[in-house]
Amino acid sequence: MADAQQQLSRGWQIHQQGQHVAAERIYREVLASQPNNPAAWCYLGIVLHDQKRYLEAVETYERSLKLQPEFPIALNNLGNTLRYVGDAQRADECFAEALRLKPDYLNAYKNRGTLHVWTGSLEKAGQYYQAALKLNPTEAELHRNLGVLYLLQGRFEEGWREYRWRWRVGDLHRPTNTIPVWNGEPLEGKRILLTAEQGLGDTINFVRFAKLLRERGAETLVYCQPQLVALLQTTPELGPIYPNSLSLQGQQFHYQASLVDVADVLNVAAESIPFSEAYLQPASHLVEYWRERIGQGGVGSANTTRKRIGIAWQGNPDHQADVFRSAPLEKFKTLDNENIELYSFQTGYGSEQLANWSGRSIQTFGKELDQSSGAFMDSAAIMTLLDAVVTTDTAIAHLAGALGVRTHLALNYVPDWRWLLDREDTQWYASMTLHRQKAMGDWGPVFEGIASALAVPSQ
Repeated sequence: MADAQQQLSRGWQIHQQGQHVAAERIYREVLASQPNNPAAWCYLGIVLHDQKRYLEAVETYERSLKLQPEFPIALNNLGNTLRYVGDAQRADECFAEALRLKPDYLNAYKNRGTLHVWTGSLEKAGQYYQAALKLNPTEAELHRNLGVLYLLQGRFEEGWREYRWRWRVGDLHRPTNTIPVWNGEPLEGKRILLTAEQGLGDTINFVRFAKLLRERGAETLVYCQPQLVALLQTTPELGPIYPNSLSLQGQQFHYQASLVDVADVLNVAAESIPFSEAYLQPASHLVEYWRERIGQGGVGSANTTRKRIGIAWQGNPDHQADVFRSAPLEKFKTLDNENIELYSFQTGYGSEQLANWSGRSIQTFGKELDQSSGAFMDSAAIMTLLDAVVTTDTAIAHLAGALGVRTHLALNYVPDWRWLLDREDTQWYASMTLHRQKAMGDWGPVFEGIASALAVPSQ
């Protein structure tokens, strides 16, 4: 029978392949025979964290540290998990102790920096990232993190330079290595492949640059998530749209660039973002279809004196900051009054919260929403028929902004970099108003502010 260390090593190999349940089983088998093994408790904590079982992970790391108090890895991991449960002070104490025990502990500096980004102590965050870079000047993830920090602060020139390191982290891949990456060469008469780099909302946000490059004489092909093909094809100015699930074999290009790359190469800054007005359009036949449906009372109400407000509350649960940027549906009760009719755009994860809604009725669009015509197609048409959209930082926010629909965006305390800091407007979308948390996790004043804005006739 393999000894404990061999079993833990085997579990870790499986763990790194994403087989969390199998790895957890191995770690627990070790603990069944060696309940006082601090390393096994630490491994178990990691796999619980990776399954988002954060409170269990905290308890498990604590068991490890009770057995071995001077255990830098367990301290660092405990600090990282405490960050996710919102215990910032204790998390920082864990990182500090880990660094006292191991002053050259790069990951502890990195995680401590990210903790302070999340808590809004951005200068302190930068200091910890820089301290980590002194230990390893070529650590790609650190440079990427610094890039995000600088972009959030509006320091776009520095931000883009550091953010380029994301391509070296290992979690992003270009569709081909045979096409040169565009670095600003003249594009008049040249063919460039524009690729989706991150999530659906990011593609909607950055696809505007296809239109910009075409205006500058480039021949573009947007190579994006299959779910978005139908939506983007309704806007001819974006040029050809091709699903990235299909091969590019036989196609010839002079250059390639991700849509985010284009913003970097063009040195886009906070006040030089193109097409802040509407740059997408819904399918006209779907607009007419839903106009008839809503107007006839099959969905929603025929009472035109009430404002019709579309809502979405839950983003991608796999996003590392989703626990902070998504809000429970119950927070939208602040908007619930006799002058407003709420329409849900939430599909999939998060829609189960509708069953526990205790306010007035929320109108839904049934299982047909965005099914027959393609992702976001019905949603785009419906949005143009409503008075406004209220959403957390989800793809729905980018869709509404790109359509030029009046949008109220509920933002967590330290938001995604593109929303910057403090300001209530955004150059990304002229029709959008930003409502920010004043304290981490406190959604109350955010939705009170949105409710007040909706009470104004023009809002």
